[in-house]
Amino acid sequence: MSDITPAKAQALKERIARLKIDLRLVDEQFTRGSGKGGQKINKTSNAVLLRYAPLGLVVRCQRERKRSVNRFLALRELVDEIELKISPETSERLREIEKHRKSKARARARARDRAEGA
Repeated sequence: MSDITPAKAQALKERIARLKIDLRLVDEQFTRGSGKGGQKINKTSNAVLLRYAPLGLVVRCQRERKRSVNRFLALRELVDEIELKISPETSERLREIEKHRKSKARARARARDRAEGA
């Protein structure tokens, strides 16, 4: 059983096609992970390192124990980074960052207003 749903895999494939990313230019490397995990971490190379030379991007992922899941997550992260570089107006990640920034600004303004009122 795969931990990656077919819908998520298909959505990633569509983003790759829309951004015209040539996956042959992605250098993939598997390394031993670090951190907690004990014997499993020490014996398996489940951390994924992806390099995309045309834009000079490097992504490393070791969130899960399974190599296949880490591979998918790293590719998704790499596609996010590529989209930020070549098409920032369509970047969902950039929208999330902007939303978070605005939320923090509103919180700062509310705190400032409360401090001035006291």
